[in-house]
Amino acid sequence: MKHLYRLSGILVHPTSLPGEYGIGDLGPEAYRFADFLRDAGQHLWQTLPLGPTGDTNCPYQCYSSFAGQPLLISPELLRDDSLLSGEDLRDKPEFPEEKVDYELVKEYKDTLFHRAFERFQAEDFPELKKEFEEFCLNTDWLPDYAMFMAIKKSKNGAHWLNWEKKYRKPTKSQKTVIERELHEEITYEKFLQWLFFRQWEALKQYANEQGILLIGDIPIFVAGDSADVWAQPKLFQLDKDGFPTVVAGVPPDYFSATGQLWGNPLYDWKYHKKTDFAWWMKRIETQLTMSDIVRIDHFRGLESYWEVPADAENALAGKWAEGPRDAFFEQIEQIFGTDLPIIAEDLGVITDEVRALRDRYHLPGMKILQFAFEDDNSSYLPYNQPYNCICYSGTHDNDTSTGWYDHAPEHIRDKVRRYMNTDGSQISWDFIRTCFGSPARIAIVPVQDLLCQGSEYRMNVPGVADGNWAYRIKDGLLTSDIAKRLRDITRLYGR
Repeated sequence: MKHLYRLSGILVHPTSLPGEYGIGDLGPEAYRFADFLRDAGQHLWQTLPLGPTGDTNCPYQCYSSFAGQPLLISPELLRDDSLLSGEDLRDKPEFPEEKVDYELVKEYKDTLFHRAFERFQAEDFPELKKEFEEFCLNTDWLPDYAMFMAIKKSKNGAHWLNWEKKYRKPTKSQKTVIERELHEEITYEKFLQWLFFRQWEALKQYANEQGILLIGDIPIFVAGDSADVWAQPKLFQLDKDGFPTVVAGVPPDYFSATGQLWGNPLYDWKYHKKTDFAWWMKRIETQLTMSDIVRIDHFRGLESYWEVPADAENALAGKWAEGPRDAFFEQIEQIFGTDLPIIAEDLGVITDEVRALRDRYHLPGMKILQFAFEDDNSSYLPYNQPYNCICYSGTHDNDTSTGWYDHAPEHIRDKVRRYMNTDGSQISWDFIRTCFGSPARIAIVPVQDLLCQGSEYRMNVPGVADGNWAYRIKDGLLTSDIAKRLRDITRLYGR
């Protein structure tokens, strides 16, 4: 990333884009957003993980580390490919404008996509069918993922650990039987993945042509109910039946006396090391075909991670365990070169050892401006930020800048106003200006800050189970006036 000098961009997940079909997708609105970024003088578009989400709709808990989110497939682009007709798209539910109703969207899009699949099979699409066949031949993770999803749907979404043994731990011959038994369903899952990657690759190409780089996101841990754990149990610390023996979490801190129990299965790093981290290298390679830069979530877990016995009630029973450390990054450098396009999410309990690991491989960390005003000489204050970092006003896990300021104690608000030399009447733009003016090589702000939106528009509230990941931008809010204002600030600070 050495060539990336004083760039800026916007954090917005594609599900948050406007559109007629209940959820942001990879269709015309995504291209319009790329145009907005270009017109606003931005060069970076950061997303959350793009995988297929489960019941919580959380992009950090996906059914696969490799597959794409089918809900992002654009019905309009399917119409352009003649896989759907205008008539197919005419009759749609009354979707809310500013929130994703996931259940309604899933039901609606599944009906549409099955219709497209039936048309694809029944009619003559020689070029598309050749593309599909090539995708299936050249995508090595696809057979396991498609079978996993087909079985899961046949079991009404049950966790794979609750399947019968022949599905839970199928032998090679049993897989052959399952392929025959669920052939149509497996092919449908492959079809969805082909559509997703076809549309995503076209969008990425367009964004790159506008001078915009895409920043993707890799959650360090995978969901227990995933094709990764089901198909490759040796990669994880599991018992003979597939249940985790230890799970991920974080230790007690200022925010939680009992810590956080995430519950993800933990890697068997000794096994990964024996394979030269082959699964991880494939994961990073896949992500780098989807994006230009990759953020590794919970980077500190690659140095040491909090290991909790699987039967523990909370994270208090955990202990620190050694991560793969230098061996992991040496392997990455061997395959991908020494100038790694990786951002280290280095928030939370960060030790000198974690900082040293990050700095040995010249990885930029993250500085969150909202964290800068608690202490007198906070490392998050712009004058303490190093060049090799990313300055964010906030992230998907934070309140919006307006919401944060509205709920901050008065002594903090006073400090913010004095530091930013403002009366606080347009505080989110003050955050944007301060972020863009920082020494950081890259500055990124969530789209909500451009729109001066309050707490009710935040993407995620950690620790709250319901109502997250549903934020959407109302159509028409991202105006040319906002683009001009952002472009002017960007130029003023040499980004």
